[in-house]
Amino acid sequence: MRFVIVTGMSGAGKSTALNRLEDMGYFCVDNLPVSLLATFIELTEGSSEPLERVALGLDIRAGHNSLAEAAPVIESLKKEGYTLEILFMEAETKVLVKRYKETRRMHPLAKGGRMAAAIEEERECLKDLKKQADYIIDTTTLLIRELKQELDRIFVQNEDFCNFYLTFVSFGFKYGIPADADLVFDVRFLPNPYYVSELKPLTGNDKAIQDYVMGFKAARDFLDKITDLVAFLLPNYVQEGKNSLVIAIGCTGGKHRSVTLANALADRLKHTEYGCKVEHRDIDKDTKRKK
Repeated sequence: MRFVIVTGMSGAGKSTALNRLEDMGYFCVDNLPVSLLATFIELTEGSSEPLERVALGLDIRAGHNSLAEAAPVIESLKKEGYTLEILFMEAETKVLVKRYKETRRMHPLAKGGRMAAAIEEERECLKDLKKQADYIIDTTTLLIRELKQELDRIFVQNEDFCNFYLTFVSFGFKYGIPADADLVFDVRFLPNPYYVSELKPLTGNDKAIQDYVMGFKAARDFLDKITDLVAFLLPNYVQEGKNSLVIAIGCTGGKHRSVTLANALADRLKHTEYGCKVEHRDIDKDTKRKK
């Protein structure tokens, strides 16, 4: 039997994860008291109808004391021979605050106080469970469909999983640097297709632009050097404990050069053990401004 405990920060996507696991055929139970965990596992293993896959939601709603007991209880069950996997859902505080405001819901620990303080309190309560996690998914920049793809990759395709997600963002400097960028690279030194009349209306997603930009030795050298740098940094970031990295590549308008290089870099790294996605933040902004 595969037994998965889904836990993590409130608002980070636990409900979505449980719903997806249920769609995959998991028998799902949410918000079970930790004191009943051992009994629940025994019951599922001894069920008259054999259960091959079970998922259990565990979060702050169980209370501080219950969560404090969770880590040692799970560790004890593992020593007894039970195979338990922990999926931990994570997200940055500012994103969690935004999600709560959008849904107009109150954080379980807020009680009329500040939302950010409640989230940090919850993060402290969950730190031991996070240390035990087999999978950590940071949903700060993930779309729901991307989260579902990650869950499919882990729990259906059974691919090797690394608790680290790479996001490549192309942008235009005239619209500002992405606020969540960890690394920022400027490719405005490359020749600009904007000034070639037949290329101007195209984007870095078009082959003609890609051929033009990558036709310059400086672009190819830049791609080689940045690939080497990122390949060096990733295992060191993982060792440090980071679970996501946002790499932003900018040109003037975010339509041609930055899009081309973001795509090229992602293509080189997408076959690594790390999760990977590409976003083109400003690719359509010039078109929208002209309307």
